Amino acid sequence: MKKKRIILAVTGASGMPYAAALAKALSENAGVELHLILSDAAVTVLDLESGMAPEALTSLAYKSYSQRDMAAGPASGSWPHAGMIACPCSMASLAAIAHGLGSNLIHRAADVTLKESRPLVLAPREMPFNEIHLKNMLAAKQAGAVIMAPCPGFYHKPATLRDMIDFTAGRILDQLHIEHSLYAGWKAEE
Repeated sequence: MKKKRIILAVTGASGMPYAAALAKALSENAGVELHLILSDAAVTVLDLESGMAPEALTSLAYKSYSQRDMAAGPASGSWPHAGMIACPCSMASLAAIAHGLGSNLIHRAADVTLKESRPLVLAPREMPFNEIHLKNMLAAKQAGAVIMAPCPGFYHKPATLRDMIDFTAGRILDQLHIEHSLYAGWKAEE
């Protein structure tokens, strides 16, 4: 069975528990080959929010990249993959992606993902949204991205913060049709 190549880009916005949950779920899925891009700011925020070293995430990936590695596979449309997630997605990265600014590997990989009509899921982590943020989300959506601001549901009756984090991570994976056991999903009454 050929594995699905999935890119997980982690930017410097708050929300590292979401990135960690995604990296763990993707690394544990036998059908996925995880390619991880960490921004310089993500390394700082990872430490501030969780005390985790970058290796805690990079060790989960098949391959990891610096944001400065513009010669890496994800920078090219001829490097096939099954989709990209930017989580958390900073407003600076959202703006760069929405307007096609390929100033680092995350922005370039997202641009290539859209150019090649591959799935791109952006999880912008900021609030409240100002008009510029909303316009950038709309521009990214119009270009083909899925916008999934981390807004947990409550129908699965979360009992812990971990339940809420896993719900959001699971919903993101649902967009790429990746099987997971992060949450049970909607259970309508029979």
